[in-house]
Amino acid sequence: MQIQVDCYAGYRGEETPRFIRMADNKIEVIEVVDRWLAPDHRYFKITGDDEATYIICHDTVTGGWELVFYRVAGGITAQDGEVGES
Repeated sequence: MQIQVDCYAGYRGEETPRFIRMADNKIEVIEVVDRWLAPDHRYFKITGDDEATYIICHDTVTGGWELVFYRVAGGITAQDGEVGES
C-alpha cells in the first residue's frame, strides 16, 4: 500500500519518519523500534500514536513509501478471549 511519510532530517541528513499518512488518517510516529537497509530500500519498524506497529519501506531510487506490515495494538481478541495477531 502506497503511503505518504513526513520526515525529520537530522544533523547528518538521515531522514527519520515522524508522521505517516494513509487516506485521511495521520499517524504520529511515537518510536522508531528498528531500522535496516537494503541496497535500494530503507525499512523502519515504528510504533504509531494509535499504539499499532508498522513496517514502512522507503524506495531510495523513486522516493516512494510503502506500508509493508501493520499490527493493531493488542492483537485481535476472539470471542473465547484468546488474543491473536492480524
